Parts: sequence; C-alpha cells; structure tokens
Amino acid sequence: MHRALLLALSLTLPGFAWSAADCTTEIHGTDQMTFDKNEIIVPASCKTFTVTLKHPGEMPKEVMGHNWILSKTDDMQAILDEGSAAGVENGYLKTADTRVIAHTRLLGGGEQDSVTFDTAKLKADADYQFFCSFPAHAVLMKGRLKFGA
Repeated sequence: MHRALLLALSLTLPGFAWSAADCTTEIHGTDQMTFDKNEIIVPASCKTFTVTLKHPGEMPKEVMGHNWILSKTDDMQAILDEGSAAGVENGYLKTADTRVIAHTRLLGGGEQDSVTFDTAKLKADADYQFFCSFPAHAVLMKGRLKFGA
C-alpha cells in the first residue's frame, strides 16, 4: 500500500513543478542597440513578474546606457519625450512618472538590474510596450509585452 502511494506521488509531483508558471525573464541590451527579445509573455497565473536586464557590452551608460521600461503602448512616446529632458542622471526617465508600470535603472556595460512588478497593474486586453529610454534607442530597442497569453 505504501509503495503504491509513494509510486503515485513520485509520478505526479514532478508534474506540478513542471506546470508552474515561469514568472521571470531575462533580457539583454547590447552595444549594438538591441534587445535580444521582442516579445515577453506574462502568464495570467503570475501575481508578480520579474525582469532582469543585463547589459553585456563594454560602453559606459553615458554613451550606450540601457534600461527596461514598461508602459501602455499609447504612453510610450510621451514617456520618451519627457525622459529625454530628464537627462542621464535620471536614467532618461521623468521622476515618478505614473505612466511607467515598471523600470530598471540605466545600465552601463557589464551591469545588470532587476525589477519585480505586480501583475494586477496589467489587463489582458491592453497593449503594452517595453523599451529603452536612452535617446534614440527605442527605435530599435522595444518590444511587446502580453499578459495572460
């Protein structure tokens, strides 16, 4: 009896770990002004989601800095315009911008940063963009985030 129960548990428990939602992702921003992902899917089962940005390049943030910012698609351009005026010392991001859902700090080559945000801020039917706010980088460094897909 105990052997049958142990066998049943050993066959089913690994499935639970395998089916658990992955509520993290890693993205790289390079000296070639690119992200290595153009889409991130956040499972609806995640209560929080963590993004780790790595900048494997060598250039300092004043020359080739990268950050990861998440907002509604309709808010992206205004965030970029106002962020440009905020300058490198503020990571090209307006302080306390309520349109920003989540963001990392501005990184130079060899650095990394993570941000964890509450997915309750996201809606399944909304359009979200992630992007880098360093001047002119968002032309190439942007992607779509989907929630609940």
